[in-house]
Amino acid sequence: MEPAIVLSISIGVILVGITGFGIYTAFGPPSKQLADPYEDHED
Repeated sequence: MEPAIVLSISIGVILVGITGFGIYTAFGPPSKQLADPYEDHED
């Protein structure tokens, strides 16, 4: 395969992985440990 194709596929896989991890962290089981800064500092 050409290096440009391998590089673009690698970048795509990394972006999909980071996006998947972010969605899992925001909406999955770890989201219960996240704090809402707006609720902590209500006026």
